[in-house]
Amino acid sequence: MNWIVVLAALSGAIAVAAGAFGAHGASGAAAEWLKTGAHYQLLHAVAALAVLRLEAKGPAWLFLAGGAIFAGTLYLMALGLPKWLGAITPIGGAMLIAGWLWLAWIGARQ
Repeated sequence: MNWIVVLAALSGAIAVAAGAFGAHGASGAAAEWLKTGAHYQLLHAVAALAVLRLEAKGPAWLFLAGGAIFAGTLYLMALGLPKWLGAITPIGGAMLIAGWLWLAWIGARQ
C-alpha cells in the first residue's frame, strides 16, 4: 500500500468537501477559513502526488502533514472551536514551505 497516495487522495476529498461547505454552507470568517484551507490542502495533495514521480517522499510527507495542520486548524475554527487554534496554523504553513525548499534542494542536486 502506498500511504502517500492514499493520504493524498483522502486529503483531496476533504479539501473539496471543505471548499464546498465554505462556498455553500458557511458565511463570514468561517467561509473564508474553509475556502483558504481547502485551497492549500488541495494544492498540496496534488503536489504530494506529483513529487512521487521524482521519488521525493520527504517533501511529499511534508506537503501532506503541513496541509493537514494548516487546513485542519482553519476547518476547526470554522466549525466553532477556539480561535487560539490559529496560533498552530503557521506550523503547517512552515511545513509546506519546508517541503518546497526540500524539493528545490533535491532538484538542485540532480
